Amino acid sequence: MNIEIKWKGKGINEVGYDHKTKKILIKTVLTNEDGRIDEPLLSAESLEEIHYELLFFASDYLKKQNSDLKHVFLDKIPIRFFVNNKSEHYHVPLLLSPFGYSTYRGS
Repeated sequence: MNIEIKWKGKGINEVGYDHKTKKILIKTVLTNEDGRIDEPLLSAESLEEIHYELLFFASDYLKKQNSDLKHVFLDKIPIRFFVNNKSEHYHVPLLLSPFGYSTYRGS
């Protein structure tokens, strides 16, 4: 979701990795009209209590949204987190502007 001009972040390329023993690609997805992905990166059965990384391709998205943007400050944004209870839901949104971002564990 774009935090600067309040529209949904459609078309952000997002890549998920797990870090159990080495960095392994889980899935590559694009966000929808609502700025979300259509289905979870992992099923509840596949979720493990390990470190994960989401990689957001911010510069590609920001350049598409603003053709006047000559220089992009943010390129790829990695969000690394640990799943400590695989029976819980993990929602990890990225709030984005051309010059900053925020994330949190949502519900």
